[in-house]
Amino acid sequence: MSLLDVKNLKVSFRQDGQISAAVKGVSFTVDRGETVALVGESGSGKSVTALSTVSLLGDSAIVEGSVTYDGDEMIGASQDKLMDVRGNDISFIFQEPMTSLNPLHTIQKQMAESLALHQGLSGDAARTRIVELLTKVGIRDPRERLDSYPHQLSGGQRQRVMIAMALANKPDILIADEPTTALDVTIQAQILELLAELQKSENMGMLFITHDLGIVRRIADRVCVMKDGEIVETGATAEIFNNPQHPYTRKLLGAEPSGHPDPVAPEAEEVARTDHLKVWFPIQRGFLKRTVGHVKAVNDATLSVRAGETVGIVGESGSGKTTLALAIMRLIASEGGITFRDKDVRRWSTRELRRLRKDMQIVFQDPFGSLSPRMTCMQIIAEGLAIHKVDPHRAPRELVAEVMTEVGLDPAAMDRYPHEFSGGQRQRIAIARAMVLRPKLLVLDEPTSALDMTVQVQIVDLLRDLQRKYGLAYLFISHDLKVVRAMSHKVIVMRNGDVIEMGAAEDLFENAQTDYTRELIAAAG
Repeated sequence: MSLLDVKNLKVSFRQDGQISAAVKGVSFTVDRGETVALVGESGSGKSVTALSTVSLLGDSAIVEGSVTYDGDEMIGASQDKLMDVRGNDISFIFQEPMTSLNPLHTIQKQMAESLALHQGLSGDAARTRIVELLTKVGIRDPRERLDSYPHQLSGGQRQRVMIAMALANKPDILIADEPTTALDVTIQAQILELLAELQKSENMGMLFITHDLGIVRRIADRVCVMKDGEIVETGATAEIFNNPQHPYTRKLLGAEPSGHPDPVAPEAEEVARTDHLKVWFPIQRGFLKRTVGHVKAVNDATLSVRAGETVGIVGESGSGKTTLALAIMRLIASEGGITFRDKDVRRWSTRELRRLRKDMQIVFQDPFGSLSPRMTCMQIIAEGLAIHKVDPHRAPRELVAEVMTEVGLDPAAMDRYPHEFSGGQRQRIAIARAMVLRPKLLVLDEPTSALDMTVQVQIVDLLRDLQRKYGLAYLFISHDLKVVRAMSHKVIVMRNGDVIEMGAAEDLFENAQTDYTRELIAAAG
């Protein structure tokens, strides 16, 4: 008997009087000590399937079929039975720990709640168990972290805390829903290695949900490929990768950013330059807020980017990548030289900088977080047109329709709201919002990391096309080295605020000079 047995699972949702099917007759099993990967693009039904296992979908869901855990039926089970299984026998790790952890409670308090609920532990016994769990998942100095709040931990540390919480009650099954998507490649490799070790030592079954096939190859025993709510192919991992049968599986396996950007013209103008740029944040203590030290976010960065050129910036979280870009855009204070199109902008006033804002734009990692949910696509894209008085003689809807077409969006959808678009479409809206102002410099801060592999390829192709057409200068920040290689002419490697290596993209990837760069490349697979 399999530990988890899903048979002919169907899930539909009621919305506005209509019923839409999300999962259409899915069947699979997970055995003790086995890792089964559910892979597919956003909207394929992966997460809905996982949440169905312990009835976490809410009242609008209509669930049919059978889900048994250790022989007991979960669909239609009593709340007491489900509460006993959730977090105790079947535990979850989600993609973004900051949305799963309570920002108002310390790590100790949040972990203690689960131990008290399921094991009756409290006081010193609970504290000892928490330290043991944090040690097991690789948190350094765990006793010093007990009173930390989630925002005081790095992304990798927060994810380790989530894993510790999931393991607290020694579950039989661990369901990991995109647990490494937002992490740096080195942290991602550490988390995957940790999960594999813990699974082996605890003899757990694991259901691993992801859109990244590189991760699947490393961690899974079997693979189920999902598309439009159905499993279109299933089999042993090696078999799926070496001999995929379904066209969709072949499409996923082939979805990897490739190629190179067009060469930079020899006469291309220098758009932006920094000379020994430094960003230090003061650490203030005491009633009088005396400065007792500094967080050295960027130590000494000298770089230049020309029209039609992409400078990739890579490094782990906290290395200073985004801080460097924000300093160049004069969005945070810095020391050192900043030149934009031959103008020294270091001492420009806020009013003077407004003239530059249309020429310097930024696209963020999470388009859903950076787009106002109360504004239509048209209003979002057109907002900068009125502020900067761009082409005032043309109707805004005409300009918006033009840029939407340019980024691969249907202008007929301009009156829809962000939630009515897919993740890839929302990222195109964010790019359109920047492009409508015809900037000279575009900062791209992890613009593809939250997207499916096939959508990543589309966005990379789009960005290269726009660069070719308009001679854009890009600062491309990413932890995905495959995307960086496909996009960049030059690459800067940062660590702890220092630029430790810089060079032409191909030279750096083929002949890295520092151990850290070689580690990054190796971790990216």
